[in-house]
Amino acid sequence: MYPNKKLSSGTLLVAGLAAYAYYKYNKMTEEEKRTMVSDVKQKGQKLYDEYVPENIKSNLKNIFAKKDTQEKSFGDENNFSF
Repeated sequence: MYPNKKLSSGTLLVAGLAAYAYYKYNKMTEEEKRTMVSDVKQKGQKLYDEYVPENIKSNLKNIFAKKDTQEKSFGDENNFSF
């Protein structure tokens, strides 16, 4: 059906690193997990602040801003009877 494809050593290396990271993460305490996630968030925010241009930031804020209008569900204004 399909010919056997030889896995490259890079693929096996990435799979091994992923398995090791999964193992280490599962062995962490809850406090270590919270600290790690907090550090990643801080570093991500720092990268965002340093490298994303201001015009892109303002566009992103406009795109993802919450709308103040409430969505009305079906039938709120209309009186339907069945």
